[in-house]
Amino acid sequence: MLKDITLGQYYPTESIIHRLDPRVKLLATLMYLVSLFLFHDFVGFVVVTLFLLVIIKLSRVPFSFMLKGVRAIWVLVVITAVCNLFFTQGDNTYFAWKFIHITDQGVSNTVYFTIRLIYLVVGTSVMTLTTTPNKLTDGLEEGLKPLSKIGVPVHEIAMMMSIAMRFIPILAEEADKIKKAQMARGANFEEGNIIQRAKAMVPILVPLFVSAFRRANDLAMAMEARCYRGGNGRTKMKPLIYKSADHMAYLITILYVVIAFVVGRYVPFKLWIF
Repeated sequence: MLKDITLGQYYPTESIIHRLDPRVKLLATLMYLVSLFLFHDFVGFVVVTLFLLVIIKLSRVPFSFMLKGVRAIWVLVVITAVCNLFFTQGDNTYFAWKFIHITDQGVSNTVYFTIRLIYLVVGTSVMTLTTTPNKLTDGLEEGLKPLSKIGVPVHEIAMMMSIAMRFIPILAEEADKIKKAQMARGANFEEGNIIQRAKAMVPILVPLFVSAFRRANDLAMAMEARCYRGGNGRTKMKPLIYKSADHMAYLITILYVVIAFVVGRYVPFKLWIF
């Protein structure tokens, strides 16, 4: 499961999405995430699905690679589905036993919240898979630049977020190596109940935390050795410049959000599962 984490990874290829300005992709991703909560019906999800499939097709990133990020959070997806299915009150009750209730609203919420969670992970993965960490840092810094006028350390925030995302695949790979090393020494992570499996993860988590702190200390020392003092007075070798494709991407994103809002609020068609 650890090796399936795609957040923070970059998939090198040539596509329209890869060539877009990182500020465009950041804003488009934010608006896409907001659009997931603008509607509560089947037609709205059809609009989001079509938009997401088109973006994935244009990015030229294999769809199977996108789904790896979903496999990494399958436990969270299952927990979300179970909680919404068995513990949501509704008008029509299909099954009831003690504190467990299966209702029409519960079934509807299970479908919608599960799809939202999956689409949230896939949509975020599109941004990280098509944007290098350096460009992502520049995009965050430029996007948050107006906040610097009120004393917000924009450059430091962008740097921290970029480093954190860059360390996600590194730590996942490190955890996978530690797990294989422990299995070679006789550790068993597959048998037993949930509590026993959680206890079996301790030999992985302890050296993983030690390795993470060691990497963080090495990175801090390297930045100090290079006299890093923040973003004041620093220049960029490749400054971000908007192109015609970026302006077109802005217009398409705004049009998509407007359509999602109109469809989600005014199209009288809902999916009810009986």
